[in-house]
Amino acid sequence: MRIGGYGERMTLELLDIYQDLHRHPELAFHERRTAQVIADRLSDLGVDPITGVGGTGVLGVIANGDGPVVWLRADIDGLPVQERTGLAYASEHRVIDADGNETQTMHACGHDMHITWLLGALERLLASRDAWAGTVVAIFQPAEEVIGGARAMVEDGLLDRVPRPDIVLGQHSAPAPVGMIGVGFGPVMSASDRMRVTFHGRGGHGSAPHTTLDPIVAAASAVVRLQTVVSREIAPTEPAVVTIGTFHAGTRGNIIPDDATIEISTRARSEGVRAQILAAIERIVGAEAAAGGLPAPEITREPGADVLVNDPAAAERVLRALGSGAVRLENAHGLVMASEDVGQLATAAEAPIVYWFTGTTDPAVFQRGEEPPSNHSPFYAPLAEPSIPVGVEALVSAAREFLD
Repeated sequence: MRIGGYGERMTLELLDIYQDLHRHPELAFHERRTAQVIADRLSDLGVDPITGVGGTGVLGVIANGDGPVVWLRADIDGLPVQERTGLAYASEHRVIDADGNETQTMHACGHDMHITWLLGALERLLASRDAWAGTVVAIFQPAEEVIGGARAMVEDGLLDRVPRPDIVLGQHSAPAPVGMIGVGFGPVMSASDRMRVTFHGRGGHGSAPHTTLDPIVAAASAVVRLQTVVSREIAPTEPAVVTIGTFHAGTRGNIIPDDATIEISTRARSEGVRAQILAAIERIVGAEAAAGGLPAPEITREPGADVLVNDPAAAERVLRALGSGAVRLENAHGLVMASEDVGQLATAAEAPIVYWFTGTTDPAVFQRGEEPPSNHSPFYAPLAEPSIPVGVEALVSAAREFLD
């Protein structure tokens, strides 16, 4: 990493940008301030920003003669999490969410770091234009956390606005030591789907349950039964997850409500297991409703993410370009059960993709034998100053591997 002169100045400027973004996280498809910060920085670098793509997405294109086209992608949205890191620049930002509720927000998944890395990489690439040829397209994508931003950008004409890529590259912050980078080969992140299931009953007084059709009992039974999908229906050799993340019903303890709603998130490594899980969920919630004398539940399925598959040949080149700090992730260690929609950009462009994981945690945490906070934790706090140059260097090195 550069530690003096231009590199030191760049890191300090990027640290300011990072801390500003961290203070002001915005939820999916509402990243207006964030998009403006990105657009302003692109303009400062001499890159004309293309804004409003897919709602709040931002594009920047650096054309540097004939040669390959490389897409570099960063996601930009935050999460409805109350930050508890104690950082001097911790978020106290509050917004109204899609359900009309006030919530605090946090960059609990490192997307502020991803933005900073990509802005820094563009600055480095611009400063070294005599050493490479081709076109770099920076994609600042909204709404990754709801698996909707990549699709929105594609549907908004992304492929008509910028040159089509020869390779799509990206990286994600990870609770690993700063300086460690993991590159997977083949499947690296799982498919995901989200479902909202509403059980419709007949409400009434808590003292007269016999006059009601209780949706809470049906929903609660479904929650318990859904825990058996992975443990009893999916082969032990197949990674899979079924998580019930919300349960909403009722207003008071002595009132049986009309409705009860649960929200479900699923993960799978293969399309076959993915379909098996979704079919099992529909069967179970329907059966539990019927068992309680309720009508068929209302099921809403949100578009999900497919399995993210790194191109093996391209991943080999990235691993080599990243140097001694990078390690190869293979088999089960190469698959993260979290999901990403960056693969939809590569699929739409019919291009290979390589997506890797870059450590942002203080190595002293591991030396003490402690478990670092994971992504989405209210305590998740990348060690910013050393992590910024590592991530910038990784993006630049990987991009240069594919540029003439």
